[in-house]
Amino acid sequence: MENMSTPLLESPEDSPVVEETSPSPSRLWIVILIAAIIVGLIVTAIFFLSKADISTTSRIRDIFIIFMAFESIIIGVALVVLVVQVSTLINLLQNEVKPILKSTKETVDTLKGTTEFLSSNLVEPVIKLNGYLAGMKQLFDLFKFKK
Repeated sequence: MENMSTPLLESPEDSPVVEETSPSPSRLWIVILIAAIIVGLIVTAIFFLSKADISTTSRIRDIFIIFMAFESIIIGVALVVLVVQVSTLINLLQNEVKPILKSTKETVDTLKGTTEFLSSNLVEPVIKLNGYLAGMKQLFDLFKFKK
């Protein structure tokens, strides 16, 4: 009888390709460049604010405070949207995905029971019968007269 088991992946060409998740060097340089520009702008702003008079500095400070308040409002709205999306996802998981998984588990359990029943009541007797018939054939072949 031939060996029916063969490996699924016979050569390195058949192996699945795993992509690297590390950033490429050009992307890394872009991030470093953007960070350097931001740091440079902050240092330049601090330098010019230290040289400017108090009224200019206070105006820039007020504009910056207004900008930060506006940014806080935007972040608050984004958090509210995030909470709504998370609650929608939880609702979806509880009311739609969970019943589907329960139904699938029931189906798999039913299929498992059916295969066990067929195995014990149909397949096993047929295999035993084939074994007995093969033994009888060998017995008849043993007593068969050759010409």
